[in-house]
Amino acid sequence: MPKRYVLFASLPYAYSIYRPLQQAILARGDEVAWYLEDHCPDLLTDGEQRLHSIEQVKAYDPLAIFACGNFIYHFLPGIKVSVFHGYPISKRGEKDQSKDDHFAIRGWFDIYCTQGPSSTTYFKSLEKRHGYFKVYETGWCKVDPYFTNYKKESDTPTILYATTFTKGLSSAPLLVDTISYLAKTKGWNWRLTFHPKINDEELLNSYRKLADDCDNVSFIDNVRLCDFQQADVMLCDSSSIILEFMLMDKPVVTLRNTNPGPHLLNVKEPHEIGQALEKALSRPAELMNEVKSFSKYHEAHRDGLNCARILDAVDDFVDNHQASVRQKPANLLRKFKLRKKLGYWK
Repeated sequence: MPKRYVLFASLPYAYSIYRPLQQAILARGDEVAWYLEDHCPDLLTDGEQRLHSIEQVKAYDPLAIFACGNFIYHFLPGIKVSVFHGYPISKRGEKDQSKDDHFAIRGWFDIYCTQGPSSTTYFKSLEKRHGYFKVYETGWCKVDPYFTNYKKESDTPTILYATTFTKGLSSAPLLVDTISYLAKTKGWNWRLTFHPKINDEELLNSYRKLADDCDNVSFIDNVRLCDFQQADVMLCDSSSIILEFMLMDKPVVTLRNTNPGPHLLNVKEPHEIGQALEKALSRPAELMNEVKSFSKYHEAHRDGLNCARILDAVDDFVDNHQASVRQKPANLLRKFKLRKKLGYWK
């Protein structure tokens, strides 16, 4: 009998995270459906199944339900699996991992599927301390397609600009004029993408207007793998998207990164960005070696089988650990808040 799985989506970035996992599930002859929270845009295709209510999820009765955010509804059926929405790069400059939100334990999950040494080591210590979940180093499901061959469509240098939404860290308010100047004076193509949580429409419209005015600038609502593939350099600040781009052995220029290092070309002021991009496009050997070392520490697996390892982890948990892990904490206040948020009391 086929196994059933549910993909729990709250924000648009979930689609690119889950689709490789969906493909791996279907390749095994199993079944998969999506549950979208009300504020998540429906970007599903005709061949993708959507469950429209909590009751439908319960009736579907999945073996496991995957979440790439910080929570999952505790009253849904199935093993609760965290697959994360990014890497632990300490974007707020945390030196103590216990203060990094990536490692926050809120009592929702049975399984954490970590990506590499940067996350696995600390999560294993948390597993030992808490005892009610298991940690498996699987690699991140989103990046399985990153390690395939592709052809760049244009010889023109292309810059992908991406920014975090975190107030005080986002470079978006600072770089409208700089990117506009570089787009109009340098022979580069630009792709501009913004975190879905950025809600400053006046700011976003400034970038949209730039894209309307310049043939070499594109505004992207939801960044895709092809945008990574077609870009030569990323311009960013302190977003975890930096590491995703580096997985393709490409350099990143950052403005006022909170955790700078030799793997980045980090600058303090907007006027320094043009020169840093020129250097990044030359791909200096020392920088590229640091990029490879840094990305390997965070994403250990490059064989395209991360999704398979995640599904194997679920099976291993069922066969060997589900009956022996400790009971999750009561979490009564958090559970009440989630039910109140959803308006669901059954």
